[in-house]
Amino acid sequence: MAPDWLCYSSLCSSSTINTNQIFPVSSFFNTLSLSCSTLPASKRTQRRSVSVLYRYSANRVPLLRAFKPSEVGVSRRGEEMTIASAVRIADRKLVVKERTILEGVPDNVVATAGSTSGPAEGVFLGAVFNNSNSSHVVSLGTLRDVRFMACFRFKLWWMAQKMGDRGRDIPLETQFLLMETKDGSQIESGGAGEEDQIVYTVFLPLIEGHFRACLQGNSRDELELCLESGDADTKASSFTHSVFINAGTDPFATITDAIRAVKLHLKTFRQRHEKKLPGIVDYFGWCTWDAFYQEVTQEGVEAGLQSLAAGGTPPKFVIIDDGWQSVGGDPQKDEDQTENKNKPVPLLRLTGIKENSKFQNKEDPTGGIKGIVNIAKQKHGLKYVYVWHAITGYWGGVRPGVKEMEQYDSLMKYPMVSKGVVENEPGWKTDALTLQGLGLVNPKNAYRFYNELHEYLASAGIDGVKVDVQCILETLGAGLGGRVELTTQYHKALDASVARHFPGNGIIACMSHNTDALYCSKQTGVVRASDDFYPRDPVSHTIHIAAVAYNSVFLGEIMQPDWDMFHSQHPAADYHASARAISGGPIYVSDAPGKHNFELLKKLVLPDGSVLRPRLPGRPTRDCLFSDPARDGVSLLKIWNMNKYTGVIGVYNCQGAAWNSTERKNTFHETQSGAITGVIRGRDVHLIAEVATDPDWTGDCAVYCHKSGELITLPRNASFPVSLKLLEHEIFTVTPIKVLAPGFSFAPFGLIDMFNAGGAIQELRYEVKKGAQLSELEGNYGVAEEKIENRSTELVSVVHMEVKGCGMFGAYSSAKPRKCTVGSSELDFEYDSSSGLVTWNLNHMPEEGQNIHIVKVEI
Repeated sequence: MAPDWLCYSSLCSSSTINTNQIFPVSSFFNTLSLSCSTLPASKRTQRRSVSVLYRYSANRVPLLRAFKPSEVGVSRRGEEMTIASAVRIADRKLVVKERTILEGVPDNVVATAGSTSGPAEGVFLGAVFNNSNSSHVVSLGTLRDVRFMACFRFKLWWMAQKMGDRGRDIPLETQFLLMETKDGSQIESGGAGEEDQIVYTVFLPLIEGHFRACLQGNSRDELELCLESGDADTKASSFTHSVFINAGTDPFATITDAIRAVKLHLKTFRQRHEKKLPGIVDYFGWCTWDAFYQEVTQEGVEAGLQSLAAGGTPPKFVIIDDGWQSVGGDPQKDEDQTENKNKPVPLLRLTGIKENSKFQNKEDPTGGIKGIVNIAKQKHGLKYVYVWHAITGYWGGVRPGVKEMEQYDSLMKYPMVSKGVVENEPGWKTDALTLQGLGLVNPKNAYRFYNELHEYLASAGIDGVKVDVQCILETLGAGLGGRVELTTQYHKALDASVARHFPGNGIIACMSHNTDALYCSKQTGVVRASDDFYPRDPVSHTIHIAAVAYNSVFLGEIMQPDWDMFHSQHPAADYHASARAISGGPIYVSDAPGKHNFELLKKLVLPDGSVLRPRLPGRPTRDCLFSDPARDGVSLLKIWNMNKYTGVIGVYNCQGAAWNSTERKNTFHETQSGAITGVIRGRDVHLIAEVATDPDWTGDCAVYCHKSGELITLPRNASFPVSLKLLEHEIFTVTPIKVLAPGFSFAPFGLIDMFNAGGAIQELRYEVKKGAQLSELEGNYGVAEEKIENRSTELVSVVHMEVKGCGMFGAYSSAKPRKCTVGSSELDFEYDSSSGLVTWNLNHMPEEGQNIHIVKVEI
């Protein structure tokens, strides 16, 4: 049985790990310089006589073992002790695994050893300034000999990716920075492959005290650290833990370990695998936004639910987006009508916590939004109903002076947007919020506000909330202790209310891509991964797929990324749908009633409204992390994810459009019109070895191509080409090949008409029979050998599977199976001897009361 892992850290609970292993000091110790005077007097003498090495058991509980300094290369300088580290500053250079990343590190930049309570080999950086101020910028040194991928905020609300190899290319408002040494590191020895010799370094700008950090480059190719409080009266001059740097030879594990080290340091957030994911992630849903925008009505909601169910793809959750709340503009003075025409449209603000008249039943006005909730659940079989609200109540906040809302003590505040955001998004200078302000609930009353709002919603049967406009809080901290303080107060209140009223952890974070919010997220398990799906904006579609994939490298460590709604009837519908299928997040559309592509939707949705969700956030493959599939004109984007027994790769041509740093907006750019070619390898699925059922797996894989229906067997390290034109895509299911006996191999794919075919396989077990011994006498057969008939009367093996859903099931078998059964019934099957593809039809869902089909294949 494959391990039931959810993250890198839980992979270490595998029974194959040697719990008695002592890891090298260089793997777990950071540059450490501790004066004896920093220790309690009772500990000083102990420190001189013995040191501690961490040993990690299979569940990563640190165990202690004593060692002598002479055994681990500990050097002493007077009263100090230094232990060699993977990340250190020496001779004004930032050195990572003996390779220089930054040169000319200023003297006022200080380094502090990372925590020894986890696997990260990192170091914290900070800086000391002559004057106390509310904002600081300092160089960390000149960047050299690396490639990087940055996640930066191109808008206040959202991040996107940028690649480069010079310091000047690092954008303003960079919140995540991953680097790769260009020429590899020779520190890894013993026949390590080329990829294992490359060093990956992650920079995580953090929250320190009341300050939030980000990174940027300058024209001198320096990497700069920016610190700001967002409040002129909130000042500081000394910082020690503003950036965390970690390094390793596995990029994904290096990032996970870095986030874990930061979590242990900050103690203000939890990682994704520690949070409860809401039930919506395993079902198909519908959102009202692009169908109705703010004109949504109760009748419109019911029409949308009915329309989707009628086509055989019943939604099991709905998000009633913006348009259900009681809102109004500020009172306007009676002035000349000509003068009023030149005034901007008044910004709407929340005037009550209950629904507006569109969601009030005329026959029973007291029923309110509960009416549509009952219709959705009782008539249409939905499991979950969510509603939208802004983190400040509504776009313009809560209107001051409204009697029904006076207990929240809202006050008009005018956004003060940070310099980096304004540089990237100049429109803030004339934005309606900047000019008209926002009614901010007194932070002391934030919990009361959320509690009363959510209590009312929960009493109506609402299961969760999509909480939008979250980054606005960072602009409102003046006079309130700063951006970090205000954000923390609001998020603590929000978390407490969600935990109290929505026990399924029903919350989606939206417009929330600032580290102020991310690093105080203890409750929220789902976060929108990018700017919106814009059905009417042709420039946006390739940009969207690239952004969600690269942002998930960072966001996916803290929450499950949500790749947003899409339209099933749209020129780019297949492109978006396949990406959602491998994202690992919720899958939902925003179709207008009656405007659906059910043929497409049935590649995502089973007849019972459930989906085949992969187990991790979808992310770019290792070889795509530093290429630029939106700008460079030559690269395809490959995205990998894991199922319980298979992997999945989505390949996308995303060229031709990107955020333009000159025009400060998304634009088309010239690119080749023909196809771009890339290659697919089994190891593109980064953790494919973890789902192999054979501890002696050779590395051979079987690959099923969703569009072409082609089956390819890939020996270890082999590859095959894929060519795609702009806005084209392909999905590949990748399964480790199980060698049952010489000449007999098997690898199931799953429901091959679905985008994520392998998500259907819930259990997989191989039972070897006596025939396997007979086949061993007849010689060895490699993976590419000719497929054979099983002429023996003895069974070689029985493959036992538990399969979710219904439809065409496919598998690779080097020999024609003798028999296939589901339950007690024998199935007809087709076998292609040239490719080894065996298929059979599971023509109905499992019987009532059962969740899976019991399938057996005799070989």
